[in-house]
Amino acid sequence: MPHRNPQLNAQQTKLSTAFKTAFVKSLPVMAGYITLGIGFGLVYTASGLSTLGALLFSLIVYAGSMQYVSVNLILSAASPLHVIFMTLAVNLRHLFYSISMLSKYKGAGRLKPYLEFALTDETFSIVCDGVPSPTLNAPHYYFYLSLLNQIYWVTGTILGITLQNLIKIDFTGVDFSMTALFVVTFTDQILKRKSLPSSALGILAPLTCLLLFGSESFLIPSLALIILILVPTTLIQQRHDSEQQPPLSNHLLTQTAPKNQTTQTQPNTQEAPHDKN
Repeated sequence: MPHRNPQLNAQQTKLSTAFKTAFVKSLPVMAGYITLGIGFGLVYTASGLSTLGALLFSLIVYAGSMQYVSVNLILSAASPLHVIFMTLAVNLRHLFYSISMLSKYKGAGRLKPYLEFALTDETFSIVCDGVPSPTLNAPHYYFYLSLLNQIYWVTGTILGITLQNLIKIDFTGVDFSMTALFVVTFTDQILKRKSLPSSALGILAPLTCLLLFGSESFLIPSLALIILILVPTTLIQQRHDSEQQPPLSNHLLTQTAPKNQTTQTQPNTQEAPHDKN
């Protein structure tokens, strides 16, 4: 029998466990991403654009709602500057995602570029829950989770392209599925994380700008208002949390001190032998 390296077997077991856990965690996303990917494949190809372009969008761009928006931008021959500003406006929320992921993706090494690229709303929501088990390999768990979610999206895109080429489908209203997914994700974050201040800001800022600037011009001002308020408060909160966290040495001392104290102060229950005489 060939000799097996115990360290290699242990590493393979950790990777296998990380993949299985990531797959289970990604199952709720699978249903949504395959459906949304089908919608994008239908919308893109039904607009007269190439099937290869739709597939490349899901492989290289992988921007969720921005992929739906890009269809109208391409058809209207929008200027590159318009495309840049629209992309920033739609995906500016990733600025806040990246701040939250600084500690999560620390130590990811060569996996970090892909983790940053594949960070979507649903992936962010799952990653925020942390690693399910302390013995799990966190970087590989996050990597498999991100990879599986993109595979679901690409698979849905391929199915949408295939359906559109086989049968003609009326895709009216399909693009609203992305809005519905945002509502579900937003509600789930409120229920799980109880982040009422930031959630209230995300609702009140767009409504205020909608009343002030109108439905055609409210998006960029509302995002700018959210940035001006949320970024400084988030950084201040993270700095405050880091200052409140005790050093590791003090933490260890507090854990070992009671044991030592108990050992030192434990009364001697043995009685001295009495002299019978």
